[in-house]
Amino acid sequence: MSSRDGGASIHGTCIAVGGHGVLLFGAPGSGKSDLALRLIDTDGRGTGPERLTAQLVADDQVVLAARGGRLIARAPDALAGRLEVRGLGIVSVAYLEEAPVLCAARLDGTAAPERLPDFSQRTATLCGIAIPELALDARAPSAPAVIRAAVIAFAGAGRQGFGTT
Repeated sequence: MSSRDGGASIHGTCIAVGGHGVLLFGAPGSGKSDLALRLIDTDGRGTGPERLTAQLVADDQVVLAARGGRLIARAPDALAGRLEVRGLGIVSVAYLEEAPVLCAARLDGTAAPERLPDFSQRTATLCGIAIPELALDARAPSAPAVIRAAVIAFAGAGRQGFGTT
């Protein structure tokens, strides 16, 4: 579906971790919003990767656009600053208006994540920009730490995606 600014609207969630956008994809009920809440809630605790701050960019629908060779994510106006919390409903949270997307996480609790994935082969291409895509069980206790470690790994490698296709 196209958005008003020429981008694409997709079903998913986007969290900015240390200023880098992470797209969360998966079937309804796969844990996208819950993982986003856990990332935001653990903000600033600990001594390792968990110290990276996390902020909501978009929940349920994400508007994507290519800009300057980068994939940019934002929330549709009607959903900005809104996060679904199961058992509570839709709540208002602090959010970033947009974030450059660094990577994607496909949430699937049925398959074990690959032990040593080859991210040059494992990519998602959105709006003509290829980004690394990891597989993750959102309900695993380590899921927020895995997301933060992925941001450190991909940002540290100087990757802002793998370029245009």
